[in-house]
Amino acid sequence: MTSATLDPAALRDHVARSWRDSILPAISEFIRIPAKSPAFDADWAANGFLDDAVELAAAWCRERKLQGMTVEIIRLEGLTPTLLVEVPAFGMPPGAEGGTILMYGHLDKQPEVTGWDANKGPWEPVVEDGKLYGRGAADDGYAVFGSLGALEALQDQGAPHPRCVCLIETSEESGSPDLAAYVEHLKGRIGTPGLVVCLDSGAGDYERMWLCTSLRGNVNGDLRVSTVSEGIHSGDASGVVPSSFRVARRLLDRVEDPDTGEVILPALRAEVPADRMAQAEAAAGVLGDTVHDKYPFQPGVQPMGVDATSRVIARTWRATLSVTGAAGMPPLEHAGNVLRPETALKLSFRTAPTTDPDAALAAIKETLESDPPYGAQVSFENADGATGWNAPPFAPWLDGAIQESSREFFGKDAVSLGEGGTIPLMGLLGESFPEAQFVITGVLGPGSNAHGPNEFLHLEMAERLTACVAMIVARAAEQA
Repeated sequence: MTSATLDPAALRDHVARSWRDSILPAISEFIRIPAKSPAFDADWAANGFLDDAVELAAAWCRERKLQGMTVEIIRLEGLTPTLLVEVPAFGMPPGAEGGTILMYGHLDKQPEVTGWDANKGPWEPVVEDGKLYGRGAADDGYAVFGSLGALEALQDQGAPHPRCVCLIETSEESGSPDLAAYVEHLKGRIGTPGLVVCLDSGAGDYERMWLCTSLRGNVNGDLRVSTVSEGIHSGDASGVVPSSFRVARRLLDRVEDPDTGEVILPALRAEVPADRMAQAEAAAGVLGDTVHDKYPFQPGVQPMGVDATSRVIARTWRATLSVTGAAGMPPLEHAGNVLRPETALKLSFRTAPTTDPDAALAAIKETLESDPPYGAQVSFENADGATGWNAPPFAPWLDGAIQESSREFFGKDAVSLGEGGTIPLMGLLGESFPEAQFVITGVLGPGSNAHGPNEFLHLEMAERLTACVAMIVARAAEQA
């Protein structure tokens, strides 16, 4: 039942005006800032683009009509800047402020890449067919604007909300290496969140609210294989000197079934919990063929898996291996008849949400380096890992608020779905605040192409999601 203090129609109208008059212009300016994450801009401190992005967001935040709000840019030495916005509880009875809600997002971006349409580009905002194109708008520049826009809409009509803390970092696209230090530094100001709201996730379509209930972990490293100290004429040496590429190929077969793509190391495998399997089946029933149709397959290429449910599980709970880079191989136009001395491959393993990344890394290293074919020199180096995350079950009030908001602003039930990527903050917060509830949602639906060319923010969905967040925050106030 909708509270008498919350008018959904007025809420919807306020959010729409905010997006049109304030949020869209601000995000458009944000797109123009090439605020690449530190992993992609070694001179980020000198270039100042991350600072520019945070300053822009902070200036917008300070213009919001939110009672008692404080806005501060925090800079720890040598680390990327972080934006902290604190909004006191509003309209709550004394002694029943409702705890703290932590709202998270990030302002750093992926590299520009090539392949953008002729009328679009990574640093130039373009609105076309209800979508805002440009790097970082959907991943994840809109989060701070949507979060505070939701609170502003509540206060506009006098609807109570608990204390809210908005934490916006600038190293997420690099794996959030600076985040733990900021969480530790700010723990006294953050407090103990009872609810975490994160607007940095995917969506199966643009027709309803999607909740992320799990995230895979990640283990990366460089596999290097060398069989000779220098290149040799292939006509002279082949047949006697083993190819470093063939040795690498055989080593990969130790960790991955070459026919099915299944990762076969026990340390990287995990049982899928019954509730997650049920959610996958429900999501597959909604998505159908769009589980795989959203990807740009070449003509005739078939997806892996036997049905939609198996594909949902495969991208959210099964371990996978992707070779994301290579060295030691000259470009085709410069490749002579030479047996190369070394092959190096960048390996990216996605692991189940419950897999220990340290155990996975140790198993991968041992498997690849032990007893190499022909006694080749083999190393797995520059390795690191990130923990996945499996959400606690929704409390009944939160499950009700999620469904109520999705029905009110989308006209359809919300759907829960795991995600294949990794958000390091979730694992960190899950450990730090084991009693917290989580609303992990986002706008990265089919074709939104985060990290690729023509990244876009679906504006109507972003508006509706902002209204959903506002209603969920209002329902949290009722629990005090």
